[in-house]
Amino acid sequence: MSTPGTHAVTVDLVDDDGIRLHAGSDELCNLLFDDRRIWSFWVQRDGRPDGDGWLVPWPERLLLHLEGTTRVTITTAAGATAYDAEVRFGTEDRRLTVVDRQGAPLGIDNYGRLVKTFETKDRGELLPLLDALETVLGLLREQGLEAFPAYGTLLGAVRDGAFIGHDSDADVGYVSRHSHPLDVIRESHRVQRAIQRQGYETARYSGAAFQILVPDADGSRRGLDVFGGFFIDGRLALMGEVFQPFEREWVFPLGTTTLEGRELPAPARPEHLLEAMYGPGWKVPDPAFRFEKSADAQRRFDWWFRGTRVNRPQWDHRYGLARLLPPYQPPHDVSVVLHEREPADAWVLDAGCGRARDARWLAKQGRQVVGLDYSGVAMDFVRARAAEQGWPLELHTVNLLELRQLLVWGARLAARPGPRAMLARHLIDSTSPQGREHVWRLADMVLRGGHRLHLEFLTERIEDEEGRPPLTRPLDPDLVVAELAGWGARVVAREDLVGQPIDYGYGEEVSRDKHWRSCRLEVEWR
Repeated sequence: MSTPGTHAVTVDLVDDDGIRLHAGSDELCNLLFDDRRIWSFWVQRDGRPDGDGWLVPWPERLLLHLEGTTRVTITTAAGATAYDAEVRFGTEDRRLTVVDRQGAPLGIDNYGRLVKTFETKDRGELLPLLDALETVLGLLREQGLEAFPAYGTLLGAVRDGAFIGHDSDADVGYVSRHSHPLDVIRESHRVQRAIQRQGYETARYSGAAFQILVPDADGSRRGLDVFGGFFIDGRLALMGEVFQPFEREWVFPLGTTTLEGRELPAPARPEHLLEAMYGPGWKVPDPAFRFEKSADAQRRFDWWFRGTRVNRPQWDHRYGLARLLPPYQPPHDVSVVLHEREPADAWVLDAGCGRARDARWLAKQGRQVVGLDYSGVAMDFVRARAAEQGWPLELHTVNLLELRQLLVWGARLAARPGPRAMLARHLIDSTSPQGREHVWRLADMVLRGGHRLHLEFLTERIEDEEGRPPLTRPLDPDLVVAELAGWGARVVAREDLVGQPIDYGYGEEVSRDKHWRSCRLEVEWR
């Protein structure tokens, strides 16, 4: 956890683009609209150089609410006021509000999500969450797991005896008595099934983490995440992800802590776990804190418990904004080409279908379409729209980076009768080299016997307008062709589109300058 400095922060301008300011070091700042904290940020971490100062752009989700006038106050972690003035955003003459559709106040959490944080609620509104937390701890205890509040929930309890104001959910953790990942996975699934038999709905995140949905007083369901862990080679491995040298007696036997006046179980030495989670500065509040994950730890957890997820959170975030798009968008050109060239009775596999823009259009042309994507957010959105509009689509959330899922779905799709074709638009340039190899394997399983794959991928870099790492990266077409040849596939058509104008009226997400930067291949599998 970072430590705020003591250098002065000077704010020059707050406008529709963001906050322009000067700071002698990377300073933690809090942004308030009409005296309510909305967002916290670190000047240099979250900003970018702007002349002799810094520009901190607005979070993407907050941009949707920047319309109207509000009193903007910016304070430092030391309590100094760096800015305090009325600011008008956009063109509407009204008071700016950051609320949900029901009028509940929202704030940006440390994951960049716009949510109802604890500081916007009174204590009465927190009681159902406390009840749910105690219920989940009891359910896990009945199954032989010595569980305790974890992450921000444990931090708030130990540091303040209360929920952290800028937090928005509750987490639970436990340390298994097993010492092998496979046994930890089996135990986690056993506990999940036992809890389901008691009538609770659950949702699984990975081999060692799942969510329990607890009924709330108003009839809704409140989800609490359960993170499993175990000791291995003198280290504690706890989903989330902690992978640190650790002593067993720092966890067992469990002690207690107090949260909002309720006594709850806690690790025997919770300060050691909090340091592993938040660093040595865990006692200093940081509402803009971000977990810095160890690449080695993440790789271990991926292989042990959840496979791999290249840019999964970023894609989920992008697809979370899909509801703002127009209800109808025309198909991309590559899917039109597929429809024109493939037999009328051929069904289509759209791998990496995203918002299902092409899958929906192909289905409307009378084709059977199977859409796969590994963003659960994308699939949830498209399923809801498909049910609402009656689109004839078959949609599945599948992670093609996991060999197990790849082989299962490859076998299922290969067994389907009839001619078929596969569409992969900006899929191979949005994944890792291993992911690209898995796409070829899937195509090899599904398309053998003369069926075709229609590919489109980026060949020139696209710079993100906000300076974020791009989700799609260029590939050398000759490399792609060589890889395909290694799988026994033959390129029957190739179009290098770089520099050609996009002239059919709607543009491309990855070509905002209205010129192509991609290559298109039609590939036949023997």
